[in-house]
Amino acid sequence: MATVSLLSVSVAILSIFVVVSGQFASFNKLELPPGVSSPESAAFREFLLFTEGPYTTVFDGRIMKWQGPNVGFVDFAYTAPGRNKTLCDGTTDPDMGRTCGRPLALSFNPTTGRLYIVDAYYGLLVVGPTGGPALQLSGGYKFLIGVDVDLITGNVYFSDASLTYDIGDIRRPGFKPDSTGRLLRYNPIAKRVDVLHTGLSGGGGPAVSRDGTFVLLPEATGNRISKYWLAGPKVNKLELLLNNNGSPNKIKRAGLFGEFWVALSVGFMPPTPLITPLGVRFNSDGVVLQTVSFATQFFNKSITLVQEQNGKLYVGSRLTNFIGVYSN
Repeated sequence: MATVSLLSVSVAILSIFVVVSGQFASFNKLELPPGVSSPESAAFREFLLFTEGPYTTVFDGRIMKWQGPNVGFVDFAYTAPGRNKTLCDGTTDPDMGRTCGRPLALSFNPTTGRLYIVDAYYGLLVVGPTGGPALQLSGGYKFLIGVDVDLITGNVYFSDASLTYDIGDIRRPGFKPDSTGRLLRYNPIAKRVDVLHTGLSGGGGPAVSRDGTFVLLPEATGNRISKYWLAGPKVNKLELLLNNNGSPNKIKRAGLFGEFWVALSVGFMPPTPLITPLGVRFNSDGVVLQTVSFATQFFNKSITLVQEQNGKLYVGSRLTNFIGVYSN
């Protein structure tokens, strides 16, 4: 079973709150349609010299695509079989998830244009470049929460938050998280799912390195980020990379090779009088390079996504009706 190394933890603790002033000071909103909320994940489709998106998951079970300021977000895909638009569109009822779907994370395969989706109720799914109903690839999970595609092999790495509780249990009085989360891998050629690591504390979105040698794992309730090696002398081993003073959610590759962004909510686990939402940029050695606060526009709100695209930061939260866009 995997082993844990404490290398680079002390550096990370000392530098986690280093704020680079004057960065990403300009703010704009990409607003969802009226009544639609919870854009907690996003993905961009890159092909040739063009970029499409962001595509985002929303509370009522849809994946929506940004078509520019004159059009806004439009329907792209959905995860629930036979989803009824009249019944589901705009719903805010958490008990409608099994009927309408609850997609939580997205990742494109840039070569094929296929969009991989994890849904809290419907498992791992995929949809083609034209959208529509997503095809379930693997089901039977309690609470899938994150997904990322290996840019080299096309393998899909995804994570579940728990083997014992689902997304509905989180809002119940007296809820206590456990440490039964897992890292899984789907091979699209063999159509097989392998369990790579168990015992994760809470969910988040994994991120595969650009060279495919490791995958980063955030543990939202464990307040840490680990590195699981996919190749090299440490293959199949887990090492602790960052001890966070806050709850890490989705991790995304940054613009520069070997760098990443993580959405961090300080005060979220356990709750304090005020939650501080941060974007933290770090490298593959666990050295924090930049910390950006989003406390003004996301006051007292936890965030789930910080994604860099074309020099801008796209910030998502399950508690808003917009994606925040920060630029220099």
